[in-house]
Amino acid sequence: MTTFAAFTAAALAPGEMKKLVLPDERAIAIYNVDGKFYATDDLCTHGEVSLTEEGILTGCIIECSWHFGSFDVTTGEVVTTPCNKNLLTYTVSEIDGVLHVDA
Repeated sequence: MTTFAAFTAAALAPGEMKKLVLPDERAIAIYNVDGKFYATDDLCTHGEVSLTEEGILTGCIIECSWHFGSFDVTTGEVVTTPCNKNLLTYTVSEIDGVLHVDA
């Protein structure tokens, strides 16, 4: 596992999400839920739609706009169908004001 610097914590306000594209071109979604940071794969496991570009974050739930399946971003677990496969999650840490993701 490698740690990747993402962006400053100040660049991601509560209730917002941003995409981090890794050198191997994997996309990670980083979420700010009430001041706490979480990360999952950016693609919906059902339709491979970018959650940061087309999803709707409400509290800790990200809903895919394509088929309206949703996930809990704190655990990656499916909340509503048609999704049936959990999102992979990643550890996020804040070091000197910069968010880092272990992926």
